[in-house]
Amino acid sequence: MNVVSEKLKEAVLSVVPIIIIVLILNFTISPLDTASLLKFLIGALLIILGLLLFLIGVEICITPIGQLMGSFIAKSNRIWIVAVFGMLFGFLISIAEPDLHILAGQVDTVTLGVISKLSVVIIVSLGVAVLLSLGLVRILYNIPLNTTLFVIYAIILFFSVFSSSEFLAISFDASGATTGALTVPFILALANGVSALKKDSAASEKDSFGLVGITSSGAILSVLIMGVISNIKGVSGSLETAASDLPGLIAPFLSALPTAALEIFCALFPILLIFLILQKFSFKLSKERLDHILIGFIYSFAGLVLFITGANAGFMRVGSIMGNDIALSGSSTVLVGTGFALGLVTVLAEPAVHALTNQIEDVTSGYVKKRTVLAALSIGIGFSVALSMLRIIVPGLELWHILLPGYAISIILSYIVPSLFVGIAFDSGGVASGPMTATFILAFAHGAANAIEGADVLIDGFGIIALVALTPLITLQLLGLIYKIQTKKKGIEDNGAIF
Repeated sequence: MNVVSEKLKEAVLSVVPIIIIVLILNFTISPLDTASLLKFLIGALLIILGLLLFLIGVEICITPIGQLMGSFIAKSNRIWIVAVFGMLFGFLISIAEPDLHILAGQVDTVTLGVISKLSVVIIVSLGVAVLLSLGLVRILYNIPLNTTLFVIYAIILFFSVFSSSEFLAISFDASGATTGALTVPFILALANGVSALKKDSAASEKDSFGLVGITSSGAILSVLIMGVISNIKGVSGSLETAASDLPGLIAPFLSALPTAALEIFCALFPILLIFLILQKFSFKLSKERLDHILIGFIYSFAGLVLFITGANAGFMRVGSIMGNDIALSGSSTVLVGTGFALGLVTVLAEPAVHALTNQIEDVTSGYVKKRTVLAALSIGIGFSVALSMLRIIVPGLELWHILLPGYAISIILSYIVPSLFVGIAFDSGGVASGPMTATFILAFAHGAANAIEGADVLIDGFGIIALVALTPLITLQLLGLIYKIQTKKKGIEDNGAIF
């Protein structure tokens, strides 16, 4: 019962700040009609309930399965088994990730089908599969994380030069969307399971982070390569018509529910199937523990269905309306300020953020506090959404003008700050851009871009997830630098566990 009350408190505190901001905007500069406001509140209720069930499911199901599978492939001591199973897990998890389907659907609609949803999902999943495999091999062979990231982003920079503005925005957005509510807990546990088998405990701790960051870069690379090969340029489209346009208060949610249920079932079934096969031939867990994990699957399924349904049917339409209204008000300061406030609190509602911050506190034995990481994330995301609004407003300010120096700073910092914080930072970049970002904030950006003359919904509306994924790389590495300086000032001996 204590676990339920703790998770309920976490879920409520995550969503309430967003509700407060929307209500303030509703009664001031962006009034909503009664039906839209009520749909938003119903959606918020579903998100709180969904987040509660999901967090319970992660603790008793997704995390243990990831650790078991990580241990299984690491025990083989054969690189080809690690590589093959890494690719298999990466592809199956990514192709079924709800966040990726949300983003791919929006790309399909905005481009009027020129860039299809299926092509985005398949291409991104292939990139994730390859890089997840590479990330697991890196852990086993003790390849430095900063060196790995330097090589990967150098390749990304090379392909970015030949990519169009449309694919540049989509590729970096895909990077954030593919590491969502389901994928992140599984990848974190997978990395923890593989690294835990290493004899060096300090290296094991450091290597348990960083896999999400490496994996998400696969999405960037695959979409950039797709853009270069396809040579698609000059596409444009219109805003998506959300399910909440349906009449009535309940109809939008009933309409969104079957789609969400199907997507989440597709997300969980491959993992369940592989787990049951490995359970029969390798894990051989007790019946009690097996039943416990299967119950966790039910919690995870129900939680994610409610979460995605509430976000799609209750949040996206309101985000688009408010972005449009505030942009039409003509005040750039209000638009940028609202973006900062939304980014500041929206990250707290991301389910995967809580999975990551809990693991950070556990792995570091409480040395790095969850609240400290959440604060650093919130500030970083606030600046990223504000920058996105500024990019929509200012003509000629392109996405690469921000991404290039941002990633350059991140890579330089990776050679200065403790290795553990490098992994945490690059993991956080993917984690922060989850369902809430892919729905409410992305819809807010689309609404703003649609209202501002000279802005393009595709080029300027997309790219916000990319910036949300970028700023944690800098803020959390700076946090690591602060920890390092404070530790030296206190004269604490370096025992290798953190530094």
